[in-house]
Amino acid sequence: MENRRQFIKKGMMGAAGLAIGGMGLSAKSYASIMGANERINIAVVGLNGRGQSHIQAWAGMKDVRLKTLCDVHTELFSSRAKMVSDKTGESPSTEWDMRKVFDDEDIDAVSFATPNFWHALGTIWACQAGKHVYVEKPAMHNIWEGRKMIEAARKYNRRVQVGFQNRSISNVMQAIQFLHDGGIGDVFMARGLCIKPRKSFGIAKNSEPPKTLHYDMWLGPVSWRPYNEKRDLYNWHWFWDTGSGDTGNQGPHQFDIARWGLNKQEHPVTVFSTGGIYGWRPDQCAQETPDTQISLFKYNDGKVLEFETRGRASNGEGDLGVKIGNLFYGTEGHLEIDGSTWKAFREGEKKPFAGSKTAGTSNESISLTGPTAEGHFANFIAALRSGNNDDLHCDINTGFTSTVLPLMANISYRLKRELHFMGGDVKLEKFANDPEANAMLTRAYRPPYVVPDQV
Repeated sequence: MENRRQFIKKGMMGAAGLAIGGMGLSAKSYASIMGANERINIAVVGLNGRGQSHIQAWAGMKDVRLKTLCDVHTELFSSRAKMVSDKTGESPSTEWDMRKVFDDEDIDAVSFATPNFWHALGTIWACQAGKHVYVEKPAMHNIWEGRKMIEAARKYNRRVQVGFQNRSISNVMQAIQFLHDGGIGDVFMARGLCIKPRKSFGIAKNSEPPKTLHYDMWLGPVSWRPYNEKRDLYNWHWFWDTGSGDTGNQGPHQFDIARWGLNKQEHPVTVFSTGGIYGWRPDQCAQETPDTQISLFKYNDGKVLEFETRGRASNGEGDLGVKIGNLFYGTEGHLEIDGSTWKAFREGEKKPFAGSKTAGTSNESISLTGPTAEGHFANFIAALRSGNNDDLHCDINTGFTSTVLPLMANISYRLKRELHFMGGDVKLEKFANDPEANAMLTRAYRPPYVVPDQV
């Protein structure tokens, strides 16, 4: 007996077979398009923190079924499944091994809210299994594996959306269009800010992992090390082998807006990043990544992108008091974006001459959930139904190019010097005459969790 999906796909092909040629589609490309009224089955991989926002978004959508929840922390299953059943009346299945999720032929798309170091391999495996992907920011943990994500998406004709929600927020889209239309003249500099004070999370001795945690699968591509509770759950962000600090955590949202506003599709040619940990001593916290970091990028045409990460209490900047947002400087004025509110000022004037017409929300709200964030999820579903990558507001190539920026900055920070990137060809993606920096473009993967050369 044919299962539901086989029946639907055969029916769609039978009814539309004569029309495929006229639409300019091959049978393979046509098969990647979801029917307008067909329910899309989704699995969420990664249920802590941001994963809860994924659950809320998918469970609240019409004609979308949240079929499976997956996490290596099995203690999360009960509460997260209840979130789904409370909202939909249906109980999802649960699984700790994402590979079994990919084996499920009924699942159309996978939504990743895992730690950064799982983004690339999870996305590639999902594409190889024929699943479309929504993956959180930053798109990847290192630059080389991000390029492999693009290759997988294209090879298997899958829609892959990166979770830069600002790309689906109307006020931000209007601000960027204003910049591109010459609203403040020629934009020569963009400045991104991540002023997000955080307290020390302390230190702990290595220990046995909880019995509810599949620790080998949690580590995945990362080189083996003993379990430590201070490197689990959210704290993985602050260690180089699993995270990228706040420059690569909250920062990618504002890096993306900065690059978008500068209208740069290529990589910068130089980067210099410096800073340190100023909030505590090494015996007070195990954190490796800096809590204060300043990064400077220069493009081939001389335009500049600045980024500042401050993990200590600090003032905001500009008329809006921007703490998590962006400022742009042009030949005829400047523009500020704070969350989804923006204002533009002519040179030397204190009163804005243009700006958002509707009230905005803070970027911290945007990065969680609500109507603005759900718009980005909805855009992904719309692109699945159209079968067109161009309908995605943040295709993997866009998300990759923005994520390259904080990753470049962290390499410069760790090597303590300016680096020269061969940015003329976006697919070259190497530092000029710098084997030490180039070695940091990828990582040594731990079998069997290896990102392949050929996807």
